[in-house]
Amino acid sequence: MLKKKIKLTEDQITFYQENGFVQIDNILSRKELNELRGHLNEVMGQTTGNSVQTDKKEGAYFKVLNQRVNTWRDHGGMARFILSERFADAAKQLTGADGIRLFHDHALFKMPQDSKPTPWHQDAPYWPMSEQTGLSIWIALDDVDENNGCMMFVPKSQKIKNLKSVDLVTPHDIFEDSGALGADRNTAAIVRMKAGSCTFHNGLTFHYAHSNQTDQPRRALAIIFMEDGTTFSGARHVCTDGQSLEKGDPLAGGLFPKLA
Repeated sequence: MLKKKIKLTEDQITFYQENGFVQIDNILSRKELNELRGHLNEVMGQTTGNSVQTDKKEGAYFKVLNQRVNTWRDHGGMARFILSERFADAAKQLTGADGIRLFHDHALFKMPQDSKPTPWHQDAPYWPMSEQTGLSIWIALDDVDENNGCMMFVPKSQKIKNLKSVDLVTPHDIFEDSGALGADRNTAAIVRMKAGSCTFHNGLTFHYAHSNQTDQPRRALAIIFMEDGTTFSGARHVCTDGQSLEKGDPLAGGLFPKLA
């Protein structure tokens, strides 16, 4: 586990609760950043194990995101970061929850030159949670800006609920959904970050990532947390399929450990 929890400021907590996202700089030390880069590069090269590669090279989804889900289940080095109390405790501070559990992690590479933008979407419609308590930390392992895939967020869009999921390969315009009339893409914040910094965002916050136009992969680690007590909605998901869960069961136990 990583040592040293961080104490967030009242301004950071208030900003997150009002806007649905927040940037936190230098959540990793330089040494931790270099270590995590090494682990991530190793795990993304695996072809077997309990983690899941969501698309093959040259696939349409791969051009949006080269993604591997639940890397902590295959790589002890990744687990040391993903199961860290530092990140989960920060999520606890931001949400005010009594406890925070892991839902899953995903390593996210935007591949060089031929990548596509990640279209505007909310995360919560993809997650099989009856309660909308999910949030993500997105840790930049490379400096990010508009040239290589930095994120954008629409402030206060976390208040818009019950929209449908967006197909990231052939997306519809989420801003044209009938329930999204209060969201304005022109208010979106562009979040440029140095490697080792992160954002947290609510599972309902509208967000987008630019394409990668550079000659190097844009590397990031996202970890999805949920409040302790969140229950299974019954929807299909790669992390719950085959787990003998019934609708209404708590998302708990060894695959969804309580971290804070």
